[in-house]
Amino acid sequence: MELTDFLDHLNQGKVVEGGGEAHQFMRGVSQEALRITAEINGCYHEPAQLRALFSQLIGKPVDETFGLFPPFHTDCGKNITVGKHVFINMGCKFQDQGGIFIGDGTLIGHNVVLATLNHAMDPRQRSSMIPAPIHIGKHVWIGSNATILPGVTIGDGAIVAAGAVVTQDVPDNTLVAGVPAKIKKTISEEETL
Repeated sequence: MELTDFLDHLNQGKVVEGGGEAHQFMRGVSQEALRITAEINGCYHEPAQLRALFSQLIGKPVDETFGLFPPFHTDCGKNITVGKHVFINMGCKFQDQGGIFIGDGTLIGHNVVLATLNHAMDPRQRSSMIPAPIHIGKHVWIGSNATILPGVTIGDGAIVAAGAVVTQDVPDNTLVAGVPAKIKKTISEEETL
């Protein structure tokens, strides 16, 4: 299996069977991600060096406006896409096998978890994993310690409050909070200035 085949498998939402070919390939990808994140997190790097390391981690270039404050953790890396003016704060954990897509101008707070895999419900198949992408729109703000679960889309201009657990899609220009996250308000045009 090649990386493109692996990503196609995941992006089609196909099950990653425990012990199967895709699962074995995922283990190798994970080792590379662990090596690169250890380098990212191991010592101080100038912003340009961090961008280069993050680009190596995700397998594609990031814009010069991208910002990252380590430590950062992922167990795949190759299915992350980030737009321009994206900032990821310290302690974030991305499980990106299912795909993480982050729009321009998004700010991600401390210790945010983005998880794109679920395990099978059947205990006999529990080692199998089901990928589902997370799509984060433009100019989103995700507060510290929030968790976004597989298959969730967060609309443009939305705010996810600190500590929220997002289990369902978030409409554009809304604020969600709580466990599970619920809409608390619509963000008015006056508030966006």
